Amino acid sequence: MQHFCRVACLAFLAVTASLAAGSEESDPLSGRNANYDIEVRLDAQRRLLEGREILRWRNSTEMPATEMRFHLYWNAWKNNRTTWMKEAQLRNGAGSGTTRTVGEEDRSYCRLRSMKILPEGSFAPADVTRSLRHISPDDMNPNDETVAVVSLPRAVEPGETIALQIDWISKIPRTFSRTGYRGDFFFIAHWFPKVGVFREDGTWNCHQFHAGTEFFSDYGVYDVKIAVPRGWLLGATGLAQSVTENSDGTATHHYRQEDVHDFAWTTSPDYREALRVFEHPGLKPVNMRLLYQPEHERQVDRHFRATEAALRLYGEWYGEYPYGHVTIVDPAWGSGAGGMEYPTLFTCGTRFFNPEGGGSPEGVTVHEAGHQFWYGLVGNDEFNHAWLDEGLNTFSTERVMAEAFGKQFYVRRFFRGFVPVMLREVVKNRFTYEQGLDRYRAAARSDAQSTPSYRYHPATGAALSYSKTALWLSMLEKSLGWDVLQRILAGFFERWRFRSPGPADFFNAAGEISGQDLSRFFEQVYGRSAVFDYAVASVSSRPLKAEGFFDREGSPAYVSAGREEARLFETRVVVRRLQDGILPVEVLFKFENGEEERELWDGESEWKLYTVVKPSRLEFAAVDPERKLLLDINYTNNSMLLNPDAGLAASKWAAKWMIWLQDYFQALAFLM
Repeated sequence: MQHFCRVACLAFLAVTASLAAGSEESDPLSGRNANYDIEVRLDAQRRLLEGREILRWRNSTEMPATEMRFHLYWNAWKNNRTTWMKEAQLRNGAGSGTTRTVGEEDRSYCRLRSMKILPEGSFAPADVTRSLRHISPDDMNPNDETVAVVSLPRAVEPGETIALQIDWISKIPRTFSRTGYRGDFFFIAHWFPKVGVFREDGTWNCHQFHAGTEFFSDYGVYDVKIAVPRGWLLGATGLAQSVTENSDGTATHHYRQEDVHDFAWTTSPDYREALRVFEHPGLKPVNMRLLYQPEHERQVDRHFRATEAALRLYGEWYGEYPYGHVTIVDPAWGSGAGGMEYPTLFTCGTRFFNPEGGGSPEGVTVHEAGHQFWYGLVGNDEFNHAWLDEGLNTFSTERVMAEAFGKQFYVRRFFRGFVPVMLREVVKNRFTYEQGLDRYRAAARSDAQSTPSYRYHPATGAALSYSKTALWLSMLEKSLGWDVLQRILAGFFERWRFRSPGPADFFNAAGEISGQDLSRFFEQVYGRSAVFDYAVASVSSRPLKAEGFFDREGSPAYVSAGREEARLFETRVVVRRLQDGILPVEVLFKFENGEEERELWDGESEWKLYTVVKPSRLEFAAVDPERKLLLDINYTNNSMLLNPDAGLAASKWAAKWMIWLQDYFQALAFLM
């Protein structure tokens, strides 16, 4: 069996190496203006990285660059006074660094030893180490060293390329923000000095590392050699070129990847490896490599099926995955490295007991595989507009889960989360539960979504970037239809592959492709922190009575009080807008004889009275009966019965509680 696995692995490497050779000859898919050759050595005992990189950076703007700025992400956890650490405290105990005691083994740093200009092009060699300094452009925090700037002896003119050699040493943290170590498990992300993005106006997009934001960088070619202890499996962005055994007990793994905007890697002596090939008519084959924990061997197929579902459906809906390879990482238990995306590589997350049908590990695997499209291929500015990938991807994830895996059921975990009990009577709703309506409700007033993402309150930013966007995309699906929304997303994807779109680019694509003016919709859901809550305030339905003068045959005639019009009922319904969010909603009147009547209310006024005369009494009235306005924070007030049935709700909840209690006792019986 070991011989078979070794042969399979060698065959896999041979295939990927041949693909790599072909890709070097292909036309560039991206601008490739930030290219890295990196050599790095892992000291697993001392938790250190020592590296050297050669950055070849081309000024792709029309403005000269007199300085260059770099991200030093790992300085975010250097001490307790950095911007990241201060913002993490605002999460009220949620997130890395706020629920544990932080000691020396947790801390990290990235120290630049030297920076030199290499004699390439028209640049003369120069040592610019002395001009290196740290800046904090976002908050002027003197203790934050996550951005470094170097002044250049002369400007990099438009279209010109400069080559810099940078030597650095970093201490690896015990995992923060899904990078670091746990025991002999290492997941290394955002680990090298990384150049910022130079903008068309001649300024740098190179923000400090904030607790609630992610990343933004230019596309390029990465050629990386990583020395780790011999015998440890390693996975990385790109394709394996070679493995060379060294005399000091290490092995150097050489990886290369074109047209990506980041590079991450992982290594551990505990990893096991599985290989599959994704094939589907009309889509490019993809070599899939899974690095998994030994205790999760029974979930190998589930990881592959979820990855295949994402590659197939995202590929059919939006566009083809172009790289031909992807690495799936099952991180060590408790490592804090799960659920994160990197080019051609992503991390999942699972447990020893994970019943099928509960959405795990399928959900996180689909989501992170989906980020190969929304993030990897459409490389938006996550610092300022995180919703453009997180929101689009959350919506897409739940659509894939519904189509590929059907109903998902609520799982309740007992005994410190170790024992799962699946409640098949409780089906997760794709539009509300899975897209985080409860999370959005708590953060609805926190910030306008148009606020730059790095300025969101750290405790509520995810609700706006992930949940709110997924909810309003589902609103578009319900109002425009999936066929129209799919064309919008596919058109946006095609236009902005390997580029960096902004919000206006998405809004313009949506309006143009749908053929509708969606500006009012986006102004409400994106431009403001508007909250939506429509309600039925009162209902009545009484026999229609007449008293007073009424026209009869052209002349006024008096009708005595109390006279009823034969078989007619006058129904009155008052609907209200309880918050400041304003979008059109439908109002439904359902009558006892089965007849329905619908009205479209523009929602502008704070209340509206509807009067309807029908030969039947009203049964109930509802605002937004199809629940198209998914951002409505309180759907329980959207309908009202003419004759309330107090026992109906009590019976429903009593039945659910009995089911939950029964499942709880079944779990106890299982353990006994």
